[in-house]
Amino acid sequence: MSRSWQHPLPEMPSPPAARAWQRLVPPEGYAVQWRRLIDAALELGLGPEELAAGGMDDVAAARGWKPATVTLYSKVARYGGVPLPVPPTPEPDPRTLDLRPLTEVRSEQPEHLRTVVWCAIALRWPAPVGAFRDLRREQVHPTTRRLLVRTDDGEWSVPGALSAWHAWEAVRNRFPALAESPWVLPALRRGPGYTSHVGGRLSSQALQVTFTKHAVRTALHLRATSAGARRARAEALAAVYETLSYDSYRRLALAAGAEPVAERGAVRAERAARANRAAGAPAG
Repeated sequence: MSRSWQHPLPEMPSPPAARAWQRLVPPEGYAVQWRRLIDAALELGLGPEELAAGGMDDVAAARGWKPATVTLYSKVARYGGVPLPVPPTPEPDPRTLDLRPLTEVRSEQPEHLRTVVWCAIALRWPAPVGAFRDLRREQVHPTTRRLLVRTDDGEWSVPGALSAWHAWEAVRNRFPALAESPWVLPALRRGPGYTSHVGGRLSSQALQVTFTKHAVRTALHLRATSAGARRARAEALAAVYETLSYDSYRRLALAAGAEPVAERGAVRAERAARANRAAGAPAG
């Protein structure tokens, strides 16, 4: 028995954007980035289908995302089932940067010293922000010449961080809640969370914000204290510091020759290090 031809069914309308996102499962290990991607898409009223069809350009423009950030969230989208093309990760710019001003002790303010010691350690132990969040005081051992950082992954020698370490330890020991804290980078004030308390473990997001504030304040300090022939160089350095993130700081430390602590960023850092060595080599 022959079947009569039927008109195709009309195209099914897409569900509301928020409901469409709820149908997808966040990729393992990227729950925070997945949430931020959804928030950015929903600000423009985009569901997964619309984002896949139109790409990331509008979302990136609305949020002011840099190319490296667009690459990251494109990968996260694909991990979660949204078929976005992944642009190549851009090469770092700049490849080199003087990071020493971020490691200099300028006051006895606890927030300043906490970030200075973080930067001083990260210059030779460039661990991801999550590793610093979990770093305990018992894992850092000062010697007469340097700090030793011991974790389950090995031991690292950290020269140049002793002054910052001792300054931070001296100030935190004045406050019982900080003196008793097991964390290298503890909370200095109570946050909005129910379990938050002075001396508690900071979130990765709070640490990122802390670093950004420190970089901006260092930029202001450079502008305020530089004059004459040093003025132009300080201005150029301050302009980069104003937009510097900890991830970029870590990548620059790796490119300068610091031993990798984790796989993330190590390949790009090695490319940058090779380019730096080639640029510094005498002409043949």
